[in-house]
Amino acid sequence: MSQVVIYSTLVCPYCIRAKKLLERKGVKFTEIRIDTDSAQRELMVQRSGRRTVPQIFIDEIHVGGCDDLYELESAGTLDNKLGLK
Repeated sequence: MSQVVIYSTLVCPYCIRAKKLLERKGVKFTEIRIDTDSAQRELMVQRSGRRTVPQIFIDEIHVGGCDDLYELESAGTLDNKLGLK
C-alpha cells in the first residue's frame, strides 16, 4: 500500500472530506496539522507550491487537494495510486 501524507487543519471541511474518503478505502495516512505548527505550514508550501489545505501526497507525489483526490476517484485511478489494485 502507498504512503499517504495529508497536510490539514482541525476545522477544514475539505480536509475532513478527503480524510473520510481515504478512511472509507481503508487507507492509513499521516496527518500533519499545519494550524499547530508553522514550520510544517512552510514545509507544505515548499513541497506543494500551495497555501491551502488539504495538500495530499501519495508516495511523495503531490496529488493536490480534496477536489483533486475526488477527481482521481471519479476517473477510477485513485485505487491504483493508493496501491489498492
